[in-house]
Amino acid sequence: MKKSTALIGVLYMLIVACSNPDKNFTPAENGLDAGREFIDACLKGDFSKASFYMVEDEKNKQLLLAVEAAYRERDKEGRQELRLASINIKEVVEPNDSTLLLYHSNSLDTSAKKAVIIKRDNIWQVDFKQSN
Repeated sequence: MKKSTALIGVLYMLIVACSNPDKNFTPAENGLDAGREFIDACLKGDFSKASFYMVEDEKNKQLLLAVEAAYRERDKEGRQELRLASINIKEVVEPNDSTLLLYHSNSLDTSAKKAVIIKRDNIWQVDFKQSN
């Protein structure tokens, strides 16, 4: 009985450890990858992935929650259109070795947007509060 309880406990811990979504994401190798992954995740409604590629602070979290709420308010067809949209990169500017500005739109919304991607502690992430 004790062996089966211990085995169940070990299996439970393995399942919990494997279910952590952040463990499945690969850190971006550069600013462009971080920006693309973040934008693509937002378009596809994968906000845990978007959060992984975003600088973690309170303002960024609030902004991402607002984007998620707007995404969830769309009807099924509207969400599907976003999932199928492609990213159109207009321009990439590197003002220094730890900042990248990614000017983009998508095939559904052609209005120009800017993503600010920064490198801190050797990790590239989108600073959503500086983006528009």
